[in-house]
Amino acid sequence: MKKLSVAVSAVTLGVLTACGGNGDEGNEGGGSVSVYSPETPEMTEELAQAFEEETGITVNVSYAGTNNLVNQMIAEMDNPQADVWYGGGGILPFESAIEHGFIEPYTPEAVSDWDVYENDIKVRHEDWMWTGVEVFVLGLVYNTELVDEDELPETWDDLLDERWENELQMPNPAASGTATLLVLSQLMEKGEDEGWEYFDQLYEQMNAMPDSGGAPSQATGTGEAEMGVGFDFMAYQMQERGETVDFHVPENTPILVNPVSLVENGPNPENGQKFIDFMLSEQGQEIKADWKHIPMDPNVESQSPLTLDELQDSAMDLDIDWVVDNYDDVRNQWRERYQ
Repeated sequence: MKKLSVAVSAVTLGVLTACGGNGDEGNEGGGSVSVYSPETPEMTEELAQAFEEETGITVNVSYAGTNNLVNQMIAEMDNPQADVWYGGGGILPFESAIEHGFIEPYTPEAVSDWDVYENDIKVRHEDWMWTGVEVFVLGLVYNTELVDEDELPETWDDLLDERWENELQMPNPAASGTATLLVLSQLMEKGEDEGWEYFDQLYEQMNAMPDSGGAPSQATGTGEAEMGVGFDFMAYQMQERGETVDFHVPENTPILVNPVSLVENGPNPENGQKFIDFMLSEQGQEIKADWKHIPMDPNVESQSPLTLDELQDSAMDLDIDWVVDNYDDVRNQWRERYQ
């Protein structure tokens, strides 16, 4: 596989306290840890509860879209409220955060022997500013009752075919990192002029563009759309619930690790480190695998139908420096062109 990156969003859901308490006062266990995350609330809650049972540390999780969380952490830099930032659909927002200065290095003991790249995937930052906890694949979630396998798009360009007019959904790149990844990857691949021409046409193919990164997949399950842009685990979680969807990997698509990072000057840094350690432990990785995420730990059996070996031929080589340099500008251009 190649070198990859970027971000995913979720709907703002407020704050979940895994087991009471918002701070260290009055907690009979090991204090507390505050986590900011856009990832599946039920999955993150399961991680939080397992961690609390293991350590006695209360976990407070604030859920929002990646871009909203990034803005919040920037606003809180003089008085940080989070200890850990987990997830964002890939490494791009974490690389960008280094420039803003609201995350700090931490080397988890369990993976301290990791190289920066494993099997050509960047799995950690050079200075341990972030560490990957799972692998994501960007692709197409489709309704198996509405779409035949032999008509699935082989490439991202095939989405412009009249067959898909008003049958597609993608998240709004102004809010969702899932869609931002698609936009950045295509602009990098095609060049800006040809790339924006592509999105002028793709925009017209959509019947909706919700802010939530997972909403197009859900719309596919209900038949509101025949196909939606999303990540692999979204489709496989829906399949497990009995929904008639599957996942398709187009040629030349981003495949990336989804990171965790320690927030600079967070209120409970030691507990933050322990939470990161837990996510990379065998128990934490097994929870990820149960939710159809591709785990980083080779000793944990993946429950995803996808394998890294099979994905190698489909992986896009993303220029990470270019993506980071253009991230904010591309999102602003999207707003100006389409909103």
